Amino acid sequence: MPTPGLCEGYLLKRRKWPLKGWHKRYFVLEAGILRYSKSQHDVSRGRVQGSLDISQAVMSINKKSNRIDLDAGDILYHMKAKNHELFYIWVTKLQAHRLYKKNEAVQVQSGFLQPLSFSPIALTVTDAQKPPSVNTAVNSKVSAWLQQSHAPETCAQELNRCHLDLSELNRLIQRLQALETSQVVSNGDLQRIISIQVKTCFVLIAALATRKYRASISRAPNSVAPKSTGQRTKLPALCPDNSHVGLMAILYNNIGKDLARVSMPAALNEPVNLLQRLCEELEYSELLDTAANTPDPYHRMVYIAAFAISGYSTATFRNRYKPVNPVLGETYECIQEDRGFKLISEQVCHHPPISACHAESDNFCFWQDQRWKNKFWGKSLEIIPTGMVNVTLPKYGDHYEWNKVVTCIHNVFSQQRYLEHYGEVTIQNLSSRVCTCKITFVKSRYWGSETNKNEVQGTVLDESGSVIHRFGGLWHEGIFCDTLPTPKCVWKPNHLLYYGFSSFAMEMNELRPELEPFLPPSDSRLRPDQRMLEDGLVDEADRKKDEIEELQRLRRKELSKKGEEHVPRFFKKTKDQCGRDVWVTKGTYWDLRENPGFASLENVKLCQIKI
Repeated sequence: MPTPGLCEGYLLKRRKWPLKGWHKRYFVLEAGILRYSKSQHDVSRGRVQGSLDISQAVMSINKKSNRIDLDAGDILYHMKAKNHELFYIWVTKLQAHRLYKKNEAVQVQSGFLQPLSFSPIALTVTDAQKPPSVNTAVNSKVSAWLQQSHAPETCAQELNRCHLDLSELNRLIQRLQALETSQVVSNGDLQRIISIQVKTCFVLIAALATRKYRASISRAPNSVAPKSTGQRTKLPALCPDNSHVGLMAILYNNIGKDLARVSMPAALNEPVNLLQRLCEELEYSELLDTAANTPDPYHRMVYIAAFAISGYSTATFRNRYKPVNPVLGETYECIQEDRGFKLISEQVCHHPPISACHAESDNFCFWQDQRWKNKFWGKSLEIIPTGMVNVTLPKYGDHYEWNKVVTCIHNVFSQQRYLEHYGEVTIQNLSSRVCTCKITFVKSRYWGSETNKNEVQGTVLDESGSVIHRFGGLWHEGIFCDTLPTPKCVWKPNHLLYYGFSSFAMEMNELRPELEPFLPPSDSRLRPDQRMLEDGLVDEADRKKDEIEELQRLRRKELSKKGEEHVPRFFKKTKDQCGRDVWVTKGTYWDLRENPGFASLENVKLCQIKI
């Protein structure tokens, strides 16, 4: 296949951080590699801002907006052409270069793959037989890893459970052999391609067994346990295997679309829903208690900032499963006597999905309504929240408000899947202009080191814009502030267990006998599909989930026939100080709970049965 011609020119490229919006950039497409710079002059001087291998990217287009999206897993480009003619040229060229690069990858030298044709490898708990191939060194590393793990039976169980025997690797090699042609590529290039495939299989095995091994260590008797609150410390069942779920087919049919409208199998869910996830943001509510007893407003803002960051801490361990989507009218209450707060949340809107919550204690009041847009771009999944978080501290009359940042899961179909947050959070005190805070969730670079991932930096500014405090760290490990009177670690997260849950998260779906009589039938803990999932009954949960969703559709049709709309029970829509639509509590939940009690009231039937 001849090399496609060079294509270059200006396109608009979307930036997500730090300067949002569309910016003019000069792109050059050559031999299947797309590079860009600020200008043509920068290109001539070798100043390249980024590059992407077209063959490794999934391309989606939008003809109406002349938009092209390229998702290579680690790298995500959004581009727009100024007119349809230019858009058509770039789409044609990109497709040609993708075909060229893919064809180049399968042009193999006759007989080169012969040394790699070996029998399936049998891994046992005592040894790993080494195939006579160029990947012997890789097998040696895996064997050493198995010996060092000190839990070989765990590794064997994991392999058997997931059916990941290496006969799959042998079949892969046979398929590649079938692609041989008379054209020649260098041995080095092809060896690298095959080596990557082989290493991927071994990394998959190691990752799965390591996860199980670490979980067993975290549950060991001599492990450090969190402070006992009288709540449960483990779930009824371990995480189910969802490797059989055809996630690729589901997502590829919805590239560029909002996934909020797409129904997902229960095996992809974790046994908590979005209403409960809102409550999880209060896991480190002691930061708000500390802020409520800190007289200095600048020092106080540091603790508010640490609280804003703490809500992201468990995300890095929870990229394999998604929260259950609440049905319209579903509610969740949480009373944390040891932490001194109580919370009520409700699903107030279905399209678009909006979840609202309100929590109160003697020291603070916390509320928010969140809308999530989930966009899949081919290899990456973006979660874009809108809505503001609010905290008031009655002691000082403070009202803090801040936004949330974008979350992106890269390499969705790969075992090298990882999650990151990026963007800027601005915390304002609506009751005072004494100080503000800016927090930057640093976007990692694919060429950066591991130490640069999950970095967060922040400053507390006075009214003139001068920096009073600086703090930073990693949003999944902790925040340190060295400008306080005594430099210290302001916040550090708890350890994590099932599904990546912290001890606090494991309490979210616990249904205690003494609590059940006080709950309304709409409470998330009474959802049978979520309870089945927690108990490890995945197939039953899937069937029950379909029943609940169908019941929700029937309720919407009935309301539509009557010319009515759903009216949230405990929240109401209003305007904030900036004129934005927000959902706030009606203040009726706790009063109704006490008198006359939900058992004495008429309740909407969200589920056909409960367990």
